[in-house]
Amino acid sequence: MPGKIINLMSDTVTHPTQEMRKAMYEAEVGDDVQKADPTVNKLQKLAAEMMGMEDALFVPSGTMGNLIAMLCHCPAGREVLLETDSHINKYEVGGIARVAGLMPHPIKGKLGILDPADVRAAIRKENVHFPALGLLCIENTHNVGGGTVYPLEYLAEYRKIADEHGIKVHMDGARVFNAAVRQQVDVKEIVKHADSVMFCLAKGLSAPVGSMLCGKGEFIAEAVRARKMLGGGMRQAGVLAAAGIVSLEQSIDRLADDHQTARQLAEGLSSINGISVDIEGVQTNLVYFKISGGKDAFAVRGELKEKYGILCEARNAEVIRMVTHRHIGSGDVGRVLECVGKVMR
Repeated sequence: MPGKIINLMSDTVTHPTQEMRKAMYEAEVGDDVQKADPTVNKLQKLAAEMMGMEDALFVPSGTMGNLIAMLCHCPAGREVLLETDSHINKYEVGGIARVAGLMPHPIKGKLGILDPADVRAAIRKENVHFPALGLLCIENTHNVGGGTVYPLEYLAEYRKIADEHGIKVHMDGARVFNAAVRQQVDVKEIVKHADSVMFCLAKGLSAPVGSMLCGKGEFIAEAVRARKMLGGGMRQAGVLAAAGIVSLEQSIDRLADDHQTARQLAEGLSSINGISVDIEGVQTNLVYFKISGGKDAFAVRGELKEKYGILCEARNAEVIRMVTHRHIGSGDVGRVLECVGKVMR
């Protein structure tokens, strides 16, 4: 029987810290739909300041934050440029089309990173047969790419492209603080070329619930209406916002530890027969690796769970994803490598 459970399914499995729990217990609350929850208001002000933007909105999830951004930036029927394997395109239940009424135009990137030249090439000349261009969406870090980080010069180039064509830029920055830690820059430097950004509090930052959507004042005013329409208006949400405040004040710098354990994990996995890892793509806290040698990724995942209590995600029959976070230390990585080696043998 497995001993300690080592959960590498996602950084969403992180539990709130004791400081967060205390803050939640003591939180001053009000009706947030009436903009009367002081703790939510404090969180929104803090998030906007950290992003260098005018205003921010607390939303229940990153998926809702991205959908709200698209609803507010584009009228229905417009075309949205985005990376083929982006979260918006693959993992948000088709909300871009069904709810926002927008047409995704996928562009394939390298490890999830869009070459600005490919973005330019994807923009078609005005033609009655084509939907009008409305928005460019960037995912930073890029999940399926392996937690990869967009070069700062690419972000500046996207801004130029958007301005040339009169469109907006939205950043799905679910893990944007991982990007900032990786690049050793203030997060403002990463988001300054975007019209809006969504980032998650409930991944590596360890808050239990919630994401933030940031942008200009008029954009957020419209976003409040869209959130209400989608059923995201919350009442005494300060009990959740309190944990978000602690996450922003205390959890960002320690993301470097997750990057270090991910690197340890990736390098160890690459030395095991039947496993290949694109080390270039392991830039933050996500590790994707391929299974070969007659093994099936679903079977490997099942054996790791049943025999050793190691939880991970098989993306398909060849690829497994493991995600490091606050609850995973160097010793846990050593145990995972030992067990993966046994399964592969």
